[in-house]
Order: sequence, then C-alpha cells, then structure tokens
Amino acid sequence: YILPFAIIPIVVRTFFDSHTALFTHLVTALICSLVAPFPHEFLLLQIMAGVVFVISLKELSQRSQLLRCAFFISLAYMLGYIGLSLYQDGDFNKIDWRMGLYFGINFVLLMFSYVLIYMMEKAFGYVSPITLVELSNINTPLLKRLSETCPGTFQHSLQVSILASAAGAKIGADTQLIRTGALYHDIGKMTNPAFFTENQHKQVNPHLKLSYEESAQIIISHVTEGVKMAEKAMLPRAVIHFIQTHHGRGKTKYFYNSYKNAYPDQPVDEAKFTYPGPNPFTKETAILMMADSIEAASRSLNEYTDEHIETLVHKIIDSQINDGLLHNAPLTFKDIDTVKATFIDKLKTMYHTRISYPELK
Repeated sequence: YILPFAIIPIVVRTFFDSHTALFTHLVTALICSLVAPFPHEFLLLQIMAGVVFVISLKELSQRSQLLRCAFFISLAYMLGYIGLSLYQDGDFNKIDWRMGLYFGINFVLLMFSYVLIYMMEKAFGYVSPITLVELSNINTPLLKRLSETCPGTFQHSLQVSILASAAGAKIGADTQLIRTGALYHDIGKMTNPAFFTENQHKQVNPHLKLSYEESAQIIISHVTEGVKMAEKAMLPRAVIHFIQTHHGRGKTKYFYNSYKNAYPDQPVDEAKFTYPGPNPFTKETAILMMADSIEAASRSLNEYTDEHIETLVHKIIDSQINDGLLHNAPLTFKDIDTVKATFIDKLKTMYHTRISYPELK
C-alpha cells in the first residue's frame, strides 16, 4: 500500500481521458494482485481508489487539482481499509492503525505525479491541459509582448480564439488546445507589425513602397518568424503546429491577385506568393485556419447583416476546400456544416447592433 499505484491513472488521465486511465488502473491492479499477500483486499481498495480518482479528476485545468485528487485517493484507501476491517472482525481494537502511516507515505509518493507529468511533457512532447491553461494566460511574456507590440493582432487573436473554440466544442475537438493555439498563431507579426493592416495607424501603409513580391514575402515571413519565436520560448510542438498551418499552403491572395491583375501577360513565380505550410492535419488546426480567415475577412464587410455574414462564411470556407487546404484534415461534411453554422452565429453576436443613447438636454 506504500506503492502509489494510482499515479498511473493520474498520468494517463492528464494526457488522455478518464476511460483510458481507469482501464489502465484496473488492468494494473489485476496483474499486481497475483503477487499481493491479500489479493481480494488489495483489489477492493484499488477499485475504490480508481472510482474516487475518476470522480475527483473529471476536469483538469489546475495543478492544485492533482493535490486534491491525491488526498482523496489516500482518504479512500484509509476509509476502505477501516470499513473492510470492521466488516471482517467487527472490532475497532483489531484495526491495524499502522496502515495509516503506509497510506500517508502513499499520499506523499502520489505527489510526485506533478514532477512525472512535467518530465513526460518534456521527454515525449506531450502537452497537458494544465500546461495549455498556463500558456493561455495573457500575462505570459510572449503574449504580453504581443499585446504591446501588435495590439491589433492581439485583439484579432482573441476573437479567433473565441470563434475557433466555440466551433471546436461543437464537433468534439480539443477546445483548450484550439484556444491556446489561436492566441499564439500570429506571434510572428511582432517582427514587422506595421506591415499588417490591423496594426497600421493613421493610414500609413509601408507596402506602397514595395513590389508585390516583396510585400508577399514579408507577410509570409510571419509564419517562419513565429515558429522561431515559439521554439525559442520552448512552446509545445502541438502549439507550434498552429503557427505553421494557419495559412497552410495557401497564397497571399491580396498581393497574388494584384500582381496578376497588374501584369496579366507575365509569368508569376507561385513560390513567392505561397505560404510554407504544411496544410492543417488535425481538426484543431483546420478549425483555426477557417476561424482566422473568417475573422480577418469579417472586418472588411460594409454591412453586418445576416445575409452578408452567411455569404462571407460560406465563401471563405468553400474557397479553402476548393484550394485543397483542408484535404488532410479529418473533418466530415457534417463537421464543416456545423463549423459554418457556429461561425455565423458567433459573428452575428459579435457584430450585433446597439441602440444609441439619448443626449441629456
């Protein structure tokens, strides 16, 4: 009972789900019961610990929940042992109270799950919900610098996180991962903030002094620069994927179309106008790509009527599908329709009209 068997389901639950964690715990307990001195007692207490673990760790968003879970598991061990002893002997005097010391040591060892989870994240590239919650804190150095250097981009990222996480919840994606990825997806714009419209002030546009190819390369560079910043800040690989894929292998449409219109008879070097990619390959990265394009395009609408918003959402997502940007994403047609409907509802809420307040005369 000194051995922290419950550390296995705690670690598994951190990176996967409660069903997998409980199954792993029960299989481990069954195997270990073969060499336990009192196998039936051992199994009973381990099953109780597993049930308490599932109840106490339904949602994992703070590291303090690991402490609380360890305490409840040790308490379940102790109460289960006392109850079993009373059932077998019917006498308080026959209870071996030294077992309380063993369960106390078990509790201390369970606390090492905190360290073990951190080590597994660094060693195997896993990312836990706790880490994602910590990274999504806007007071982290990288996000704080983004809000100060590129306030327009920061506001855009917040809106994208709202859109994307709402859509992700509807189709069973990892909403916390989407929310965190959305906050960091445009950090590369801190290298050249003035070249992005949301950060331009007083209508100063530095692109007017550049050729279309040069402008496209600066816009494209925010992806590669963002990856460098993320790697320097040691962000999890799962978050870096959002930076790499939020434009996929798409083109900088504004400068690409402008070049084609200005020089219709000249050949165009497609590579100079194409993002490095790759295209989204998970539900979460695909949702972010759609939300990013739609949030940015929605700011150019002249009227925020239901018809205009619906037309915009369908046009953007259908264009991404036709360009092959979503072919590697594990999304069904039903998922796409659900995501579209969620975006439309959210945009209608964001851009709802307000009544004008009367002046005091």
